[in-house]
Amino acid sequence: MSVYRNLQETHLNRARASLRQALSWYGYLRKSGQLSSNPELVGLMKPELEALNATLNKLDSNVIRIAVFGLVSRGKSAVLNALLGDKILQTGPLNGVTQWPRSVRWQPSEKVLVELIDTPGLDEIEGESRADMAREVVHQADLILFVVSGDITRTEYQALLQLRRSQKPLILVFNKIDLYPDTDQGAIYQNLQQLGAGHPEAKPLLPDEIVMVAAEPAAMEVRVEWPDGRVTYEWETPPPQVDELKEIILNILNREGRSLLALNALIQARDAEAAIAQKTIDLREKEAEEIIWQFTKYKALAVMLNPIAFLDILGGTVADLALIRALARLYGLPMTSYEAGKILKTILFSSGGLLLGELGSSFLLGLGKTTAAITSADNPSNITAFAGSAIAQAGIAGYGAYSVGKAAQVYLEQGCTWGQLGASSVIQEILSQVDQNTILYRLRQELNIKY
Repeated sequence: MSVYRNLQETHLNRARASLRQALSWYGYLRKSGQLSSNPELVGLMKPELEALNATLNKLDSNVIRIAVFGLVSRGKSAVLNALLGDKILQTGPLNGVTQWPRSVRWQPSEKVLVELIDTPGLDEIEGESRADMAREVVHQADLILFVVSGDITRTEYQALLQLRRSQKPLILVFNKIDLYPDTDQGAIYQNLQQLGAGHPEAKPLLPDEIVMVAAEPAAMEVRVEWPDGRVTYEWETPPPQVDELKEIILNILNREGRSLLALNALIQARDAEAAIAQKTIDLREKEAEEIIWQFTKYKALAVMLNPIAFLDILGGTVADLALIRALARLYGLPMTSYEAGKILKTILFSSGGLLLGELGSSFLLGLGKTTAAITSADNPSNITAFAGSAIAQAGIAGYGAYSVGKAAQVYLEQGCTWGQLGASSVIQEILSQVDQNTILYRLRQELNIKY
């Protein structure tokens, strides 16, 4: 267990460092005056900066959030009450007893503190506002419990798919097993397989991600025989059957709880930084277009006039790197030379070989231009060949610069989360270190990591 504990602590510290770096960068921009000159942008960034601060505070508090979802009358509140060992959350026979998300603290062991979040049924009225509310709760949750009972309906399965797309670990809780004694994990798994037949993109739950409970068992009639020979019948309510669920939750929290906390915080940070970048880019689109065209013209002119082929390529690469950093400065986004080089490399290799091919063509034309320049003293007609090669090479260079500039905008839109402590880098680092027996390992392929 000490190995898991040390690794989790490392993940938590890396996540804290990543968020502090992001906040310090935007703090630096504010102090340096790069943001004060644009109050509209400061106002647009405020929600995301507040979200980054709230996420860092959540990391420091070390509280893991577990949210419970499901359709109405599935016993969501009852499941949480059973885990708590007390009837704190209101339950009842009517649909929609829970109208708004409610949370309560739970300390299942000395070293684990959990916030349990109860939510309204996903199929209740006021669909759009409830959907927004559910998305916000999912966004904040580190672990999701999806409660079902009886045969899983298609509506229920659709809700389950939506929650799976949130890229959060999920446990399917089959409640009211006292009413369905013939149902077991295998039957539920087969039911899910059948429902998922029309959804090849859906990631199926594994059998050990399904747990059976009876959170609020129905009262049973008990025959009582008295010493005097009398026989009476009384109604008794059996105790809740949630030990297996509690054990699964505790195992997850002890083995990877703080890693889950760190990963969720980093995903939120990555999304917040991406939103900041997108808002900045939208606000400064016209200025960015002017910068791209300016660098396109400068690069084309410099390549055209330079007679040495090797320096053409070198100078063009320097211009592309300068363009990327100029765009980042315009957007007020963190960018080092290393990060700019990484973006340029990614752009070149993700262009289907097109830009690499353009570089090759430019180099060949540059060789021809160099040869023409060298021999022009002996043969003045070679000046025409030099001019032709130079113009063609300038066109290629200009096209490459414009393509790099537009592609760089796309990468900057994804949030400047590169570098040693960038959110995406730390996410990748955490996922590369998780054990195969963890729930995080199963999420690796589902997480949309942006580089």
